[in-house]
Amino acid sequence: MTAVAPLSPSGGPPTGAADEAASGPGKEPDGAGTGTGTGRSRRGLTPYWLLLPAGLWLAVFFVAPLFYQASTSVQSGSLEEGFRVTWQFSNYTDALGTYGEHFVRSFGYAAVATGLCLLIGYPLAYMIALRAGRWRNLLLVLVIAPFFTSFLIRTLAWKTILSDGGPVVGVLGSLHVLDVTSWLGLTADDRVLATPLAVVCGLTYNFLPFMILPLYSSLERIDTSLLEAARDLYAKPATTFRKVTFPLSLPGVVAGTLLTFIPASGDYINAQLLGSPNEQMVGNAIQKQFLNVLDYPTAAAMSFILMALILIMVSVYMRKAGTEELV
Repeated sequence: MTAVAPLSPSGGPPTGAADEAASGPGKEPDGAGTGTGTGRSRRGLTPYWLLLPAGLWLAVFFVAPLFYQASTSVQSGSLEEGFRVTWQFSNYTDALGTYGEHFVRSFGYAAVATGLCLLIGYPLAYMIALRAGRWRNLLLVLVIAPFFTSFLIRTLAWKTILSDGGPVVGVLGSLHVLDVTSWLGLTADDRVLATPLAVVCGLTYNFLPFMILPLYSSLERIDTSLLEAARDLYAKPATTFRKVTFPLSLPGVVAGTLLTFIPASGDYINAQLLGSPNEQMVGNAIQKQFLNVLDYPTAAAMSFILMALILIMVSVYMRKAGTEELV
């Protein structure tokens, strides 16, 4: 016999069936998913909580000073009378007209130093990534070893190395290299210190690790089976490098050139210690306006001009490079 569900007191369908029909098939009772929804909501907020410390740091130490500098760049007045926001946009045109040569010199030195870093760093990174074997870790430590010493101390060491009575100048003079560099305008007479060559050498040395490390990272990730396949197809080593290795390492080249060119453009230590007043870069001019002349609006305007020019050049370079993967 089939069991019959009891009728409701009103004579309608059974109570359990009515409740099921009202709630629908598979529908949970009220309040059953509250805990699950709250957990999912909390998990969804976790990334934002993790980003909060970095966001606060950037807001306090980057965004706020940036707005303050923007406000300073359109002020007028003096230190005695005080500076007021008068929307003095002529500070930008005056700064660019007065210190245009410093901007050109800074970008020129930075470009030459970046090119030298690429020429020196690429073979070294290639050797460490693909040929060093068990010596790889030791060579990487030697690359980053200069970071264990102060930037200032390293630059002062180059002042001693390139001194007039030092062995470097003696060797270059005996090989008549200084005659060529003097003809090119890189050195003056028989000395290297306080010349454009000294400033470029300092920039190249100090920022060389910033070129080597991205190059190594990019070269180290290349699948060696691709190089073996090129050899199996009777490709010459030069062809393998030109068709396989170098294109695959372009992300490292782009990252290295950016990490070298950008800080080198705003550097002032190398020009201050290794150059003369004729080799002053825009960083030296900004420092002088801030600390000596005390012309804060002009210094702030120069800082924004430098930042804007670097952003424009980097944007054009990235578009021409055709890659967005930097590491």
